[in-house]
Amino acid sequence: MVNHRTADDRAMQLSAEDLAALRASLHEQRLFRREQLRQIGAPVPAPAHRPPDGRAAAREEVRAALAASARMVLADVEAALERMREGRYGICPLCRGPIPLTHLVVVPQARYCGRCRQARGAAG
Repeated sequence: MVNHRTADDRAMQLSAEDLAALRASLHEQRLFRREQLRQIGAPVPAPAHRPPDGRAAAREEVRAALAASARMVLADVEAALERMREGRYGICPLCRGPIPLTHLVVVPQARYCGRCRQARGAAG
């Protein structure tokens, strides 16, 4: 059976209230990630005694990984907000199927439906 519904029809599966709540969640995540990046980028006060270089290097490695992760999530959040503005939010770009509301509530920046996410091995 051929599915003749358009992407606009599928987007209607999300109510205005759902979209408003998801938009608010994305804005909250954006603020959190920006603050997280600000704090990670803030200078770390020097300890009273110097730890061995291995500890300092490990600490810097963790900071770099946290910053990279926060930047990646922030980019995903920004992309989701852009999809909302364009009317493409909640629609899988691969199969054109809807992304279930239950998944969007947990991961509002989700880009793919469950089947395509598994096929791609993607996290969102």
